[in-house]
Amino acid sequence: MRGRGMAEFRKVGIVGGGLIGMSWASLFLARGMEVTVVDPDPGTPARLEGFVAAAWPHLRDLGLTQEDTPRAATVSADLAALKDVEFIQENGPEKIDMKRRIVGQLEEVIAPEVVIASSTSSLKASDIQRDARHPGRILVAHPMNPPHLVPMVELVAGKATTEAALQAAERFYEQMRRVPIRVKKEVPGHLANRLTSALYREAVYLVAEGIADVESVDKAIAYGPGMRWALMGPHLTYHMGGGAGGYRGYLDHLGPTQEERWKALGHPALTDEVKAALVEGVERELDSQDRETLTARRDAALVALARLKAAQGL
Repeated sequence: MRGRGMAEFRKVGIVGGGLIGMSWASLFLARGMEVTVVDPDPGTPARLEGFVAAAWPHLRDLGLTQEDTPRAATVSADLAALKDVEFIQENGPEKIDMKRRIVGQLEEVIAPEVVIASSTSSLKASDIQRDARHPGRILVAHPMNPPHLVPMVELVAGKATTEAALQAAERFYEQMRRVPIRVKKEVPGHLANRLTSALYREAVYLVAEGIADVESVDKAIAYGPGMRWALMGPHLTYHMGGGAGGYRGYLDHLGPTQEERWKALGHPALTDEVKAALVEGVERELDSQDRETLTARRDAALVALARLKAAQGL
């Protein structure tokens, strides 16, 4: 869009300098972009500087930058600072009225062709673009946290989103070395969050029914299927579980057992009692961890995992 053809993007605007916004900013800076972050919080510049500094060694290890010294973003409290950007990553609060207000304010500043990509985890692009003057350039571009280390970005079009906007978003995220996935239909939670929510529902049910404690549930995933899921998705995993018969063999032979398990899956409610049990279980897990370094160790493990997957062609 913006008459760019296949030219690379150079200037990106970020609305919202919270956890996701800082992570996006770190990635965009590493990829050589001129980054402008708009956030009214006066603490944003210092917070962002610290976040980028911590993220930079990981970004360098992943080959996302060759520079030793972290680059700096421009931070402003005024959306007018975004008037010259070529792409917008919006990370405002998960409230539809606020999303629409942000879009309206952006449209007073940015060019009509500039894509507005929302990081929303559950809202629909059609709802966000409802009152927009140029709704065709609005779409959902939802990452997994932290987006500077987890490469998936799911793209979801609204009713008015144009093919040109989707293609521009794909080019942008590919330039950022992300893995963009098009979701074919709008649905609350998009794709990845629905998959994780399905697992989480059963994880809560198992604790609520006294079948397993929080620690056991987490160990079961982290040391069981989670190790395979880090390498390939459920369909390909079950294909390999089918042996010589592949996925068809698995479905024909073991499909009925899957259907029986589906019938027994739970429907828990997050009552005060259940929430207390979940939090207590996580606190017990944290007792065996160095809480201060947990995020840093997770990020380092994500980097190592990404490099391993690349080395093995996975």
